[in-house]
Amino acid sequence: MSTTPDLFSLSQIHGPVLRPGEDGYADEVAGFNLAALHTPDVVVCATGADDIVTALRWAAATGTPVAVQATGHGANFPIDHGLLISTARMTDVTVDPAARTATVAAGAKWRHVLEAAAPHGLATLNGSSSDAGAIGYTLGGGLPVLGRTYGYAADLVRSLRVATPDGALHDVDARHDTDLFWALRGGKGNVGVVTSMVTELLELSHVLGGGIYCDGGNAEALLRAWADWTRTVPTGMNSTFSLLRLPPFPEIPEPFRGGFWARVCLAWTGGAAEGERLLAPLREAAPVVVDTVEEMPYAAVDRIFMDPQDPLPARESCALLRELPPEAVTAFLAEVGPEVSDCPLLMVEIRHMGGALARPASVEDAVCSRDAGYLLEAVGVLAAPPAAEAVERATRSLNAAMAPYGTGRTMVNLHGTPGDSADRARAWTPEVYERLRRTKAAYDPKNLLAFGHTVPPA
Repeated sequence: MSTTPDLFSLSQIHGPVLRPGEDGYADEVAGFNLAALHTPDVVVCATGADDIVTALRWAAATGTPVAVQATGHGANFPIDHGLLISTARMTDVTVDPAARTATVAAGAKWRHVLEAAAPHGLATLNGSSSDAGAIGYTLGGGLPVLGRTYGYAADLVRSLRVATPDGALHDVDARHDTDLFWALRGGKGNVGVVTSMVTELLELSHVLGGGIYCDGGNAEALLRAWADWTRTVPTGMNSTFSLLRLPPFPEIPEPFRGGFWARVCLAWTGGAAEGERLLAPLREAAPVVVDTVEEMPYAAVDRIFMDPQDPLPARESCALLRELPPEAVTAFLAEVGPEVSDCPLLMVEIRHMGGALARPASVEDAVCSRDAGYLLEAVGVLAAPPAAEAVERATRSLNAAMAPYGTGRTMVNLHGTPGDSADRARAWTPEVYERLRRTKAAYDPKNLLAFGHTVPPA
């Protein structure tokens, strides 16, 4: 669409309704990934489910495509024209300690949920950064720090309240609107806008967590030891191997600033002494420069990965690997190891999967990564056009080199900038993809939810 649509019918929205050039518009459309600079025709700053319903009814009446954003951590390409529903004001979290559940509003971050759960000795299945939106993360399946122990975040969802593009509000669970409930857990935001969810919490107050950092020149020794180690560790051990090429930015603390690091991050849910014993082979694999592993309150989980706290322009991608044999390690190091002096990727990670992540959900969902033994993720910073081109080349080369060891699929939350329909479909099995298309046709036949990692209606 090329002109700003008539906003009269949005006058009942309780929150601000903003157009380009108006005060607050730029701040409202900005997300964590600065590579996705949004320019919608109108932003509805929702304050509750009724605002979302009103916005969707207006979009349906005017044929306006719709996008949704809470934090923008998962934004991988710009939203051009259309309607953006911002849920950032909807941050309420209510914990029921007896039922061990949290009711989470659309814009709440995992940090909000953690802060509400921790006083009751309860924890969440959040990812490496608690700054991410809880619902957007969960709709994509949600790969948690403690995934091998407890499974995907989508597996713990009890119910969802969702507004569909026709403006109807549904309360969905294992017995009500089961197709919607299925599609929303792992199918991302293809069939509606979730206004709140009820999710189970974990009886967990502390973990042994942190990172072992070695000089990047010792990457091969640490990676090969870690790959062997992952074949025998129990499901209470969750870990990720990373290569970090950190810029000399003042925001990065010493001694990490400007360095090349090989790292293993871990979270162990058992006793601290047993965790330390399990960790010994990795500490012996290569000289350890920094060791941050300690017993910590689970509410301090951000200390494990120390993800960036400030927005930045990034390009990410992922690939699911069936296994990590020695030849796969060799291929990985040939692409991004210490001999590659001009590697432009800020971070490359291999996450250990399996355990509870391989277990079927108790209520069927659309998560399609349960057959993966490992997950490969690459992140590059798009500081300028030459850097962006180098990041793209390096990412494609790495994924091609690791393809012989892969499942052929990705995870929707980490897929990166989606290409054509065939590329987007790689987040699901063919059977699940076709079922998502049929569900999309039932609830969004005009494809109003057209932004993000979408599937076409069948």
